[in-house]
This record gives sequence, C-alpha cells and structure tokens, in this order.
Amino acid sequence: MLREGELRIPSGCSISGIIDKKGKKFNGEEIIKSITLMHDRSNGLGGGFAAYGIYPNYKDFYALHIFYENLSVKTQTDDFIKKHFDIEKVENIPTRSVPNIVNIPLIWRYFVRPRTQTCVSKENFIDEAEFTSRCIIKINTNCKGAYVFSSGKNMGTFKGVGYPEDIGKFFMLDTYEAHMWTAHGRFPTNTPGWWGGAHPFTILNWSVVHNGEISSYDTNRRFVEMYGYKCTLKTDTEVITYLFDMLVRKHNLPIEKAIKVVSAPFWDDIEREKSEEVKNELRSIRAVYANALINGPFSIILGCERGMIALNDRIKLRPLVAAEKNNRTYVASEESAIRVICNNPEKVWAPKGGEPVIALLEGEQE
Repeated sequence: MLREGELRIPSGCSISGIIDKKGKKFNGEEIIKSITLMHDRSNGLGGGFAAYGIYPNYKDFYALHIFYENLSVKTQTDDFIKKHFDIEKVENIPTRSVPNIVNIPLIWRYFVRPRTQTCVSKENFIDEAEFTSRCIIKINTNCKGAYVFSSGKNMGTFKGVGYPEDIGKFFMLDTYEAHMWTAHGRFPTNTPGWWGGAHPFTILNWSVVHNGEISSYDTNRRFVEMYGYKCTLKTDTEVITYLFDMLVRKHNLPIEKAIKVVSAPFWDDIEREKSEEVKNELRSIRAVYANALINGPFSIILGCERGMIALNDRIKLRPLVAAEKNNRTYVASEESAIRVICNNPEKVWAPKGGEPVIALLEGEQE
C-alpha cells in the first residue's frame, strides 16, 4: 500500500502558454517540451494545442478544422459548407504515424469565406463572424458525427485522445510557426475522453484550455444558449469559450470587464472598494451577468487574435504561474514547465485568485 507522500495526486490537468508580444513566430517544439514536462498531470485521454499566426497565406479566410466519424457525415457536411461558404482550399490535415495515437477520425480543414452576397446582409443584422459562428453551431448540432473543433482566422487548434506530447508529434506541430501557442494535457474526471472533448475549445478566434471543474456549468450553459450557442462537446470547458465570445464580440465588453464578469470579486470585496464609481460598476456587473459568473476550481488560458489571458478562480484552487523574459510571456500550471524552455526569466510570479495575466500583442490596447 502506498503511503502519504508516495503517491502523487496532481490537481488535475496541465496547461501552458507562450506568446511573443512582438509577433515573432516560433515552431511548436517549445510548447510541446513545456507540456511534456507535466506528463503526470494527464492520463492519455486528451491533449491539444492552439496556435496563432500559422496561416498567413490564408489569413482572410476562416480555417475550419473538422473531425468526421465516417465519409457519410463528411458528405453531408461538405454540402452544408458549399451552400453557405466559398471554399478557397480543402485538404486533409497532415499527420504522422504515432504508435500511441489510435482510433483516429477523419481530420479535414477548409479555408472558407461566407457567401456575403446571399447569406450575410445588413438587413438581417448579421456580420461575417456571427454568420460563421451560427454555421459552426449548426454543423456540431445537426451533422451527427461531425465536429468543427477550430474555426478562427490565421489560427488553428490541434487536439485528440492521447498524451499532449504524442498529439503534438501526430499533428506535426514542429512544422508550424506561430507567435502564440497554448497547450493542454487532460485528466478527465467526470466527462468522456474523446477526440472532440479534448482541449482547447474554440469558437472563431477564441480558444480556451482549462484545469479544473465548472460547478456552475448548467447555469452558464443555459445563459449562453439564450444567445444562440449550443454546448455539444460533452465537457464543461466548452461554455467558457462561448461566454467570452458572447461578452466581448456580441456585447462589446472590453476584455478586462469580461474577466470581471466570469471571475467577479466577492460581494464583501466589492463593498470594501473605496471608489463609489468602481463599487457601482462591480455591483452592476454582478447583477446583470449573475449567470455568467464561473464557479468552481479553475485556471484557464484564453487565446484570441489580440493575445493571451490567463486567469484563476477567485480563491485560487488550481495552480497557475507566470513569467516574462524579453518580449515573451509564459504561463503554466507549474513553474518548472516554464523554466524548461526559458532560462533565467526576468520575472516569475504566481497570480492571485481572480487576478488576470494579460499579455497582448504590441499595439493592442487592454
């Protein structure tokens, strides 16, 4: 029998992220090395990566990455895509054989533009992003066995069932260059390990990797579904991605206010604020967006076209460490996962609960 101290019980999952704030690109080897160091935090039932800036030749097109269970559903989905989008290019996503990666679905990508002349109109108050997000949700809801797991511009998600280091090799991430990478090693506790359920979760250019559990999931899910979203991927993390897309893209909240919505201060902390203006703003946020507050232990890394944001729950029930060196910002579940790829960082810190790490590309405003 193992005694106390002889069995390592990690606090579930591993996350890691790197951004070069000047937009300098680097391949996927560093993020794979970082997430590999935290191998014991996952159990082989999910690994994945998000990369930003990888499709410069198709930067004006939405890159749809799709899993298919069979050719029949691919034909059905192809017909839907052709009806609603102009297709610039379609191809298998390149992969290499990795012994531990098995039961592989069909994996395709499409570079597309909405057919604006017929599908997007000012009269219907629908822009390209809204039209595209609606189509993605329709595919994931109505085309059984098809899952759009990435849909942004000049970015892509690569994920599956396996340890993250094997998933990185499988998707040949050493051949891609990006200015920002995030990664996840999964240790599912109450949801299935399957290809669509691996992290990151995305909608348009938003991506989320998450360590923890969302106890407010049903409340959050019902709230976002009032605005047209549909949670179909059988894990609580999916709803976080939709919350940020709704708050920032649909409701036009600045990112820093969206963060205060999902990880709002406690009422006691609000009442201790000295500024009446700040106090009233925080009261309003909690009142208006009560159903968007995320409860439960979590640490997340949020990616978007502007940069990277990392965030803990309000009482820091999951680990998160950040570091900076030169033009780069690093975040990870463990400090060692940063130091293995960053010698002598200039600054290392553990963010407080509810205190975001915001690392934006040069020229972007908070």
